[in-house]
Amino acid sequence: MTAVSTQRPARRPRGSARGTALTAATWAIALLFVSPVLWLVLTAFKEENQAATDPPTLFFQPTLDRFTAVLGADFLPYLGNSLIATAASTVLVLVLGLPAAYALSVAPVKRTQDVLFFFISTKMLPVVAVVVPIYVAASWLSMLDNVWTLVVLYTAMNLPIAVWMLRSFFLEVPGAIVEAARVEGAGLGRILWSVMLPVMAPGIAATALICTIFAWNEFFFAVNLTAAQAATVPVFLTGFITSEGLFVAQLSAAAVMASLPIVVVGWTAQRQLVRGLSMGAVK
Repeated sequence: MTAVSTQRPARRPRGSARGTALTAATWAIALLFVSPVLWLVLTAFKEENQAATDPPTLFFQPTLDRFTAVLGADFLPYLGNSLIATAASTVLVLVLGLPAAYALSVAPVKRTQDVLFFFISTKMLPVVAVVVPIYVAASWLSMLDNVWTLVVLYTAMNLPIAVWMLRSFFLEVPGAIVEAARVEGAGLGRILWSVMLPVMAPGIAATALICTIFAWNEFFFAVNLTAAQAATVPVFLTGFITSEGLFVAQLSAAAVMASLPIVVVGWTAQRQLVRGLSMGAVK
């Protein structure tokens, strides 16, 4: 005769149901925030007569005609201008910001806090308040509709926040490492290049990515200081808002293509970005 087990089944931990509910709520909130992007991508594969229907068209035959139309509308020159302005300004921000952040963190002076406040106070100035003198100066220097004007402006725009972030990363480097390098006879340049920069490489990557995003998305300077030769991708997107109406599907396709470079860069550097932000950049 087989013995019947009298052992009760193990109870499910009370916290697991709460964790499942929390996970489901997190996914719901994430989908809510991502839904506009998903709808943008979905609209990019529609025909124009399907993109503006009410109620929205959910079932349709996907097409690549809108992407072909965007490429046929001279999208690549605008993309090239954005790449030049973004890459060059980001490199300049790092070249200028690293020494400044190093000096303000490792060898602070009496007025360090005042200097830091001055840097960040420049971000409080409305851009519209300075566009007229900048336009006049660029016109006097024959630099209107020139991509290098945007490089200078984007560098000045991103440099304050970069100095603040890089200074925070420098402060996170253990002082014992720097002292050990000094004991070994390393000079200032050697300490900065061979000791501190490798340690804070994720922080530099995070700073570069944020500056890249800010420069890539900048619209106000680009639309006011460029015309045909140096216009960037955000200016290109406004071309689909015409007196004939809004070309929703084609605008969506252009927006998807404009977002791809930043998405690829962010996806590639996501590990460095997470490590960099965890070093204290957002304190």
